[in-house]
Amino acid sequence: MAATIAQKVIAAHAGRTHVDVGEIVTARVDLAMANDFTAPLALKQLRAAGGEHVFDPQKVCFVAGRHMPFRDPQLAAAVQALGRYCEAEGIEHFYANCEGMDHAVAPARGLIRPGMLILNADSHACTAGAFGAFSIPVGSTDMAYVLAFGETWLLVPPTIRVRYSGQPGPYVTSKDYVLATLRELGVDGAAYKAIEFCGDAISHLEVEQRVTIANMAIEMGAKTGVMEPDHKTEAYVRARTDVPYEIVRSDPDADYETTIDIDVGSLTPLVAKPFLPSNVVPARDMQGTVVTQVNIGTCTNGHMVDLQQAASLLRGRKVAKGVRLMITPATDEVYRDAVKSGLVEVFVDAGAIVNPPGCGPCSGWHMGALTADDVCVATHNRNFRGRMGHRDAQIYLASPYVAAATAIAGTIVDPQEIAQ
Repeated sequence: MAATIAQKVIAAHAGRTHVDVGEIVTARVDLAMANDFTAPLALKQLRAAGGEHVFDPQKVCFVAGRHMPFRDPQLAAAVQALGRYCEAEGIEHFYANCEGMDHAVAPARGLIRPGMLILNADSHACTAGAFGAFSIPVGSTDMAYVLAFGETWLLVPPTIRVRYSGQPGPYVTSKDYVLATLRELGVDGAAYKAIEFCGDAISHLEVEQRVTIANMAIEMGAKTGVMEPDHKTEAYVRARTDVPYEIVRSDPDADYETTIDIDVGSLTPLVAKPFLPSNVVPARDMQGTVVTQVNIGTCTNGHMVDLQQAASLLRGRKVAKGVRLMITPATDEVYRDAVKSGLVEVFVDAGAIVNPPGCGPCSGWHMGALTADDVCVATHNRNFRGRMGHRDAQIYLASPYVAAATAIAGTIVDPQEIAQ
């Protein structure tokens, strides 16, 4: 029977040849992930239920340095205790020293492969879908069960197909692709559904650019987002691991709930206005909006390609007076590459602050939290009220090009205005 990627991955991990949309199945998990906040909670639940040991230390990954340097002793102590637990359990995939965001660290370390079933106690688990994996978020109680038994239950979701076509114009990026999709679907248009991103305009993107699209599937309410692997995906994965994997593709006659077609050639640089990622308009419509802070980076747009886009406009220019520009690489690897390539020097010369890899100001915890009077343009994935600090702070989402141009101008601006 014809099936989508989502159906095929779930069926394979449920020991089935086929699963139908709407079925509830039990499936084995290839990788269980949690972070500095959710891992301690999951272990607390595990112990409360009488458990202590994980099902397989090699299939567990805790990325616990996302908010390092820690802002308070409580979080520092929780991560320290988590490190001791990992040492006792033989969990080698423990990252707590500014390695970066789990959604970027795990692929960079070769832990994400096509066809995997991954559970992550973080809402942006769907990022792994850029590599052809089926990755979903769970709460800490569900994660406790996964850590103990290595399995979970799943309701097989329907799939929405989003098909990108055309050739993007100047300064139109994968961030604009996904913002345009949010404009179509809204923040709940894919609730408990999978989104399969495809089309020629996807195949032309590098893997690190695709990550931005998969990452924001959750902003549409999706259970996960996924992309069919191609030669670029395989080159990325093979450069980082020799563990075997199986490519999973949707059948040509697979049944999709609906198909959304987006011509990226018709797009201009976009922004999402406060306080929803779906509140999307052309950047030029917000031209003249005064900003006080600009954030570029973290898990959604913190790869080298994103930093290069920002640097192409910032090189030789200065950040506008009264604007704070924060640059946050996604991983330590990206940070080192940015130093070696001279990008960090470009940012510092322009007047930016370069944060260590991790969540940085995205969650409003540290390194750039906003006040009530702040207006911020960020390349992050969310602009909900209170997301980055004070509930009255105004947050706009945009690409690295728009963010960099805005930092230079001091107001929201289409990057073509700066490039001229």
